[in-house]
Amino acid sequence: MNKRNIIIAVVFILAVAIFFLIPKKDHTRSGGVTVVKKSSSSETQPSNQEVQKLYEEATTLKQDGEFLKAKGLYKTIVMDYPYFENIQAAQQELESLNMHILFSNLETDSTVLHEVVSGDTLGELAKKYGTTIELIKRSNNLNNNIIRIGQRLRIWQDAFNIYVDKSQNVLLLKKDDEVIKVYDVSTGSNSSTPVGTYTITSRLMDPVWFNKGVVLPPESPQNVLGTRWLGFNLPGYGIHGTIEPETIGQQVTAGCVRMRNEEVEELYSIIPIGTEVVIVN
Repeated sequence: MNKRNIIIAVVFILAVAIFFLIPKKDHTRSGGVTVVKKSSSSETQPSNQEVQKLYEEATTLKQDGEFLKAKGLYKTIVMDYPYFENIQAAQQELESLNMHILFSNLETDSTVLHEVVSGDTLGELAKKYGTTIELIKRSNNLNNNIIRIGQRLRIWQDAFNIYVDKSQNVLLLKKDDEVIKVYDVSTGSNSSTPVGTYTITSRLMDPVWFNKGVVLPPESPQNVLGTRWLGFNLPGYGIHGTIEPETIGQQVTAGCVRMRNEEVEELYSIIPIGTEVVIVN
């Protein structure tokens, strides 16, 4: 079992337990999407072939642009059918859709439409709704920070949280208990990444690295911080990029959480100051 499958099993272990404790389910149609319907406990769980049909339906919905419906089916597969032989593919499709929806202008239960009024700025709106300027701009296809009175902006307003598992070297981006995406990371050698609950207190693009009295600018090939820094309320520790992407997945850092540059840039665009970070062994 590879690392991503292990994480899927850990994250959804409660769902698995519930699955075996409640009556098994079959499928029916509602509003054009397959949904789960309770049935008697004497019935067997759906076969891989039956779940594969759900997977194929989700794929068709995705291709047709029905992203929220497709996400619902992929989520059902991941949560309710962990024995499915293509569970890893379903998880990856779910993560991909999660990110597509997050960065799109699609309205969801987690978003609000804000009509710009006099005095609004992207910075003020990001603070008001607990999000980032980068996410507002990307969701609304803005190329600069200029917004107009009367303009309607789709803004994400639900809080994210981060969960880092040192034993598996993974970082989970979550909304409440829902896993949005799983990233491979590097953590500290000799268990030097501190365990506990922290808060993001700083965000830096192209950070300067202050290393034992030596100042290394962003363009320095020795600057190990990569392209982004998300600092904890624990001085000297945070999440950052890397100049050694080949080390991702290993316990090799001085204590920080290290990500691939393209992935920490993605995370940076999502995570505002104040985001909770939980790190476990």
